[in-house]
Formats: sequence, structure tokens, C-alpha cells
Amino acid sequence: MCGFAGYFGEGVAPQDARPLLHRMVAAIAHRGPDEQGIFAGPAVGLGHARLSIVGLADGQQPMTHTNGDSTIAFNGEIFNYVELRETLKAQGHIFRTGSDTEVILHLYERMGPDCVSLLNGDFAFAIWDASAHRMVIARDRMGVRPLFYTTVGRTLYFASEVKALLQVPGVRAEMDPLALDQIFTLWAPIAPRTAFRNIFELEPAHLLIADKGGMSIRPYWQLQYPDIGEPAAYTDERVAAEELRALLTDATRIRMRADVPVGSYLSGGLDSSIVSALAAPMAPNGLSTFSVTFGSEEHDESAFQMQMAKALGTHHHAVACGDGDIASTFPDVIRFTERPILRTAPAPLYQLSGLVREKGLKVVLTGEGADEVFAGYDIFKESRVRRFCARQPGSRIRPHLFRKLYAYLPGLKQQSAEYLAAFFGAGDDLPDDPLFSHRPRLRGTAAAKLFFSGDLRQALQGYDAAAELISRLPGDFGRWHPLHQAQYLESRFLLPGYILSSQGDRMAMAHGIEGRFPFLDHRLVEFATRLPPEMKLKGLVEKHILREATKDLLPESIGRRTKQPYRAPDSQSFVGKNERDYVREAFSEHRIAEAGLFNPKAVSKLYEKCSEKPASGYRDNVAFVGILSTQLWQQTFSATKALGAQAA
Repeated sequence: MCGFAGYFGEGVAPQDARPLLHRMVAAIAHRGPDEQGIFAGPAVGLGHARLSIVGLADGQQPMTHTNGDSTIAFNGEIFNYVELRETLKAQGHIFRTGSDTEVILHLYERMGPDCVSLLNGDFAFAIWDASAHRMVIARDRMGVRPLFYTTVGRTLYFASEVKALLQVPGVRAEMDPLALDQIFTLWAPIAPRTAFRNIFELEPAHLLIADKGGMSIRPYWQLQYPDIGEPAAYTDERVAAEELRALLTDATRIRMRADVPVGSYLSGGLDSSIVSALAAPMAPNGLSTFSVTFGSEEHDESAFQMQMAKALGTHHHAVACGDGDIASTFPDVIRFTERPILRTAPAPLYQLSGLVREKGLKVVLTGEGADEVFAGYDIFKESRVRRFCARQPGSRIRPHLFRKLYAYLPGLKQQSAEYLAAFFGAGDDLPDDPLFSHRPRLRGTAAAKLFFSGDLRQALQGYDAAAELISRLPGDFGRWHPLHQAQYLESRFLLPGYILSSQGDRMAMAHGIEGRFPFLDHRLVEFATRLPPEMKLKGLVEKHILREATKDLLPESIGRRTKQPYRAPDSQSFVGKNERDYVREAFSEHRIAEAGLFNPKAVSKLYEKCSEKPASGYRDNVAFVGILSTQLWQQTFSATKALGAQAA
């Protein structure tokens, strides 16, 4: 796990190449604190910051093939590198290191850019192909590892984080108004757009190839589901459960490969408990597990964490996210997310990765991805209930099912059937709407845009982020089962756009920690897409097939737990006794007016409301955190007014 940066083109003078690369790498040194390296040639440069995990003594980067034809800068891990190396050796390839990095170079020699099809891993890399005079850039299938790019003149610049690109002369940090609208609707920009105008994200499962003829981008893999009516690939639940167990076990096994100890996050929920249970017997010196605890009963899962740690006999460590901790760390969180965010959930994970580093580990397994792959989120069940209610719009019984879905939200327990139906929009949306499953979330989130300034509204000129999302859906989307449509929306957009970035890579790598995700092994993902919907969501029981496949691994109380989504206190983290000077300053009318993105009077009223009543509702919390994080983003990155030009 590392970070890299580079360029391709004539825009960098030879005497400026190494100083520029050093500045770019220094900006992301937190990603690779163990070692740095530079490669510079005519019109091409690569820089690398290394976190030593595999091939400690012999995997230095950038790495050049022994034949001199190709040089790579690589971020991440190739988990099947051992098997690939043996195959390549049998074909006559000779290796001088034991690293997965060199395996990519040899595989590229044999297959060119198509080598990505054989890689099982979480990766981003850039290969300079001197013989073909081209730069080949790739990102893993699910978007675990980040990669950004921009152009200045005819020169392409790229890096693991935007911070590195901001070291390039001519690259400016300006807020993209359309990206901000997307964040305040969808929680994240729609790639390739980023919060930064004219700086782009390479989408998951894509290749970027640049040569003298220009630049082209293409997908090499796609998330695909069967059409409705297509014969089921699996009809026997027992057989499917056995195959799932085998795939998940192997996905965990190959993610335990490292020259350093591998730990595991343990939230107390089903997914991280399964991963920890599979990993524990594979850890030669015992498994270290790590958790976040909260003082708030609504957010805390420590009882389940301790139960699971005790059952597995792990070396367990916990970090307490107490009053004021979120406010104390939030400016750093935004510096690492490099984008505004709508919830505070990344902040405790920032603390957690700090604990992992403090305990001397560099690698942790996590349960992320299981909810997307096996239909674990409440939104999937909610969508099913909304369709159920829509078939009998006048029913006073059916809306009570919503209360069952959200037992962890005390505010819903006493509400009437009419309130529940209205709150969740039962009957409001057309069943054939491509975004049917997500409309209530989108409406609730987009309500925060009421705080946008007149100038920002003018710049957006009626832009519709949800409509753009629909335009990005594949042509066969409408032929999929509704559950699969909802899974696609989560897996293709929110997962890489927020979960794996703001809550995942960025919070872990802020402390030089690599997260590994067994549930996102592409073999497991492809297997799950072929499962019948009822094996994943059986009635209102989420992840049914996963529970069946792993029920012998967990205490019954954890194996049967319903999904409790990971959340953290929002606006209440910044008001009252938790208030900080930077928060008051960010919400001051003159700072809001100076930034130009929000209505100063409306924001002032919101701040007063949340200060007086910290337990504000979802919409107020989203607006509060979104405005604060945007103000911090402006302060951290932008040297110019956000609306210096009209939306592109």
C-alpha cells in the first residue's frame, strides 16, 4: 500500500522534473512513510511513497523491468501474485524480487494493458511503456484505491491524491459547483468529476492510456446482473452457501498475505465478525482486532465487539470516540477526504486507524462491501416495503413495517401509519423509476440545498444531479430485478464514491494503514450477482445466504443480529460543550458570505437551531455537516473564490 504521482508530456522542463516529483510525493508522504523513489526520463516522470508490506527488502519503486522497456509506480496489493508468479515462471519469466509489483511488470510484458484482467487485488498503477512510448494507468474493479488526473496544456498529471496534483504549476484548487450539488444530493461526486474543477478521478475498473496521439479511457470490467426471467444460476441454497463459504474463505486467506502482521476491524456487526472469525485461525501469532466505541448508547456496539473478541480469543483494542473527539479531528478529516462530506462517520475511523498505527500494525481486514454485495442495507428492505405499500395505498397496516426496519431510531417508534407512509414516500414514486429505491434518501439529502446561495443556484442553472446519475446507468439496467438495480446503485456509485474513499482509504492512509476487503474480491462479487434475489434478501432478512454460509462461525446473538448501520453523532459533535473556535468561525455570516456558496442568514438560523436542540433531524444534520465540511474544504484547499467561473 503506497501512493504515487507522475506525468507524461512535454510540459515539464528536464531540470524541473525531479523537484516537481519530489514535491508531489511529499504531499502524499503519509501514504508511504517507509521509503520514497523517483524515476524521470524525457517527457515522463514517476514518483512513489512506499508502505512496506510485501517484499520488504526487494520491492522498491518505481520499478523498472529487467529488459528496460517498462517502469511501474504501484499502489495497493495483488493478492494472487503468488499464483501469477508461478505461472509466469513456468512460461520462462525470471524474477529478481519477491514482490507483487514485479509480477505486474512481467504480466504487462506478456499481455499489455489487458494484464489487468488477471489481477485479483486492490490497486492503482501507472506503467511507462518506453518501447510503445505510452503511459498506461489502471484502477481496481471496485474502486478501493484512488487515482486522480488532470492536464495542463498537453501534459497529463496523475496521483493517488489530489494534494499531489496541487503541486503542479498551473493547477488550481477551485470548487466545482456541479460536484457540490452532486455531494448534496448523492453524498459523493459522480466520477470522473471531483470536488476540484478540472481535476478528475479515474473510475473503478477503467484504464487510461496516453501516448503521442492523445488520451483514451475505457472500462475493462463491468458490474453485471442477470435479466429478469433469465434462468437462475443457483437454485439449491445449500450448494450456493457452500460455494460462498469457499470463496469467502479463500478471499480472506489471500488477503492475509503480508510480511507484517495483519489485524482486523471488529464493529460487532455480522460482516466484520465473519471476516475476523475466518482470519483468526490464519494469524500465526493470534489476531489483533480493533473497534470504535461511543458514549452514546444509540451509536455504541461495544458489548457485541467484546463478545466477538472473547469468542475468537483475539488481542482486542478499542478507541473511545468521546465528546469533542469528532470536533477535534474534523479539520484533519476534511484535509484527507479532499471533499465535503455530509456525515461525521469518517472521523471515528480516522481515530481508529491511528490506534492501529499506535499498536504497530500496518494492515487490517474489514467487512466493507458485504452490505452492497449481499443486500444488507436498510435501503434494500425499505424499497421492498415501499413497493408493498404502494400496492395498497390506503392500508393502515402495511406502513408499520417501516418501524420494524428502523428499530434503532427511537423517533419512529410512536409515529402513526400516515406519518410513516408520508415520511418514506410510500406511493410517491413510480415503480419503474430507475432511482426508485433511493428516492427517499435523495429527497432527504437534497433538502440541504435549501441553504445554497443565490450565486450558487445561478451557477447550477437548474442542474439535476439525479438525472445525471440516471444518464450514467448501463443500457440493460431496466431489465434487472429491482433489488439488483438498488444493489448496482450502491455498489457502483456510493461504495467507491464515499464508503471506500471518505470512510475507507483516506481515513486509513492518513495514518499509513492499508485496509483489505475480502467481500470485494471480484470472484465473490461476480458470484453474488448471479444469486437469486431471494437468497440475498429473504423477506425482510438481509444477507440471508451469507448468514447460512457462516452460521457455525459466530455466536448466535451476533449471527442473528439485524443490520445496525455504522453511524456517529453529527451536529451535536460541534455545539455546546463540543464547540470549537473554527466551527464558530466557519458558520459566521461573514465567512459564509465570503465563500459565496451558502445563504448567510439561513445558515445562521441553522446553527442556532442545532445549538439549541442538538438532536436535530436527518436533514438538519446533513446540512450542518455539509456546510461545515464545505467551509473547511474552502479554507484548506481553495485559494480563489469557489464561483470564479460558471459551472462547466
